[in-house]
Amino acid sequence: MPAVNFTSLQKDITHKKFVPVYVLQGDEPYYVDEICDFMCTNIIDEMLLEFNQTILYGRDVDALQIVSQAKRYPVMSDFQLVMIKEAQDVKSWKKEEDYEPFIQYLKNPAPTTILVLAFKSKGIDKRTRLFKAINSVATIMESNKLKDEMIPAWIVDYLSLKKVKIKTDATQLLAESLGNDLSKVANELGKLLINFKQGEEITLDHIEKNIGISKDFNVFELQKAIGQRNVYKANLIARYFGSNPRSNPLVVTLGSLHSFFSKLLIYHSMKGRQTNEIASAMGVSPYFMDEYNVAARNYNTSKLIDIASLIRTCDLRSKGINNTSTSEGELLKELVYKILH
Repeated sequence: MPAVNFTSLQKDITHKKFVPVYVLQGDEPYYVDEICDFMCTNIIDEMLLEFNQTILYGRDVDALQIVSQAKRYPVMSDFQLVMIKEAQDVKSWKKEEDYEPFIQYLKNPAPTTILVLAFKSKGIDKRTRLFKAINSVATIMESNKLKDEMIPAWIVDYLSLKKVKIKTDATQLLAESLGNDLSKVANELGKLLINFKQGEEITLDHIEKNIGISKDFNVFELQKAIGQRNVYKANLIARYFGSNPRSNPLVVTLGSLHSFFSKLLIYHSMKGRQTNEIASAMGVSPYFMDEYNVAARNYNTSKLIDIASLIRTCDLRSKGINNTSTSEGELLKELVYKILH
């Protein structure tokens, strides 16, 4: 059966369109957790949950036990829900003779059971008989990681559903600081939403107060200041990072700067193309293109190649190569100076 996404599966469940077996898998656990929670609150009547909803973990069951649970009859309900979380830990998946009972069940699954296998991974090997048997009867939801450039739009959409707005610079700061781990992003947004009412707008001040990400001293502001050749601000942030190494580890800062300048090289190689086309090739959101437009005017290709070498040398020195006493803070200040001059 064709794979489905989170939205279409959620819609089917809302309209009570069920199939006997669901497989939830992929390298983004956020949507797997979300659809599991949604199923647990929208399939079985709350008054009958105790009798008709069974949640187990893969490490605690084998194929035979899953089949045994699935063959039970519901109590005063049209369906029972049997959910296996962290299904990748079911040992039976590793040997064909061990998962044979499950293959036999899939040939004639109980019509009154909704069986859910929720994987915290890519799922079952598609080359196996087991996957072929599952694929013939189950609805499979693929939950894939979002690319970094998709996170700003995801944040805006997530908050829009809550009837909360967010300023563009606040979106940028969150996306740059939190990365593409949706569970982490959603958790931090949850902290913000505790004190927000519908229609209000999230600003940089709200993020600093509620999440603890400094609106002035973060790697996003550092690369922005360097891109603008704002010597004073870039050095100010570099000194702050040197004084707070635990909150601003050099390895993370160097990784962000390397990514920033690598994208500028791509920008220069695509001069004359449409903005959206350039943004796509760079792997960034169109939200951030103004920043790259400015930086590209300040750093030509030759300088960018020199900067790549400077960052690589700084990284090696931070690991003790050709460096015996210079601290990470001093290394960063030296790197920023050489980039700007």
